[in-house]
Parts: sequence; C-alpha cells; structure tokens
Amino acid sequence: MTARIYKPAKTAMQSGQAKTNRWALDYDPEVPRTVEPLMGWTSSADMKQQLRLFFDTAEDAIAYCERNGIPYRVLEPKERTQKRVSYSDNFKFNRKETWTH
Repeated sequence: MTARIYKPAKTAMQSGQAKTNRWALDYDPEVPRTVEPLMGWTSSADMKQQLRLFFDTAEDAIAYCERNGIPYRVLEPKERTQKRVSYSDNFKFNRKETWTH
C-alpha cells in the first residue's frame, strides 16, 4: 500500500491560510468502496483509509515512511497566485476586457 505525502489545500470555507502549512500522510485505497444494499451507505473494508497523519515538514513525513518501511510518493504543492483586484477596477476606462453582465 502506497502512502501519499501532500500539503492540504485550504477548504472553501477558509479565507486565511490556517492549517495549510503542515504536511499530511494518507494511504491510497487498496479495496474499492462498496454501496451497502440495505441502507445505501458507502463503505470499505480498508481501515487504512481512515488514517491521516500530520507532520510539520515533508522531510519528517518521508523519514516516518522510511523508518517504517512504507512505500510513498510526494505530491508537491501548487503555488497559489495572488491576484489583487479592487472593486473600482471594474469601471476603469482603460480596461483590457469588455465588461458584461
């Protein structure tokens, strides 16, 4: 079972960067999820899908995997582009794109 080491993205409800500076370790699923026929719940027999570990750095997570003999892959985080836009930019005279509703 392969472990994924990644930096989690912020949730849609977050405006700040809290809890996005640490690295997470998840396991890839071994068994596909199944739908339970009576209630319609989605379930899985793979208990490692419920496990998520957090580390301060990617090197700590890699060291944990190597110490315990866990195969891993590191997913590098995508850099976020900061675009500062003000409300008055919508009404500029020299606007590059056309304004539409």
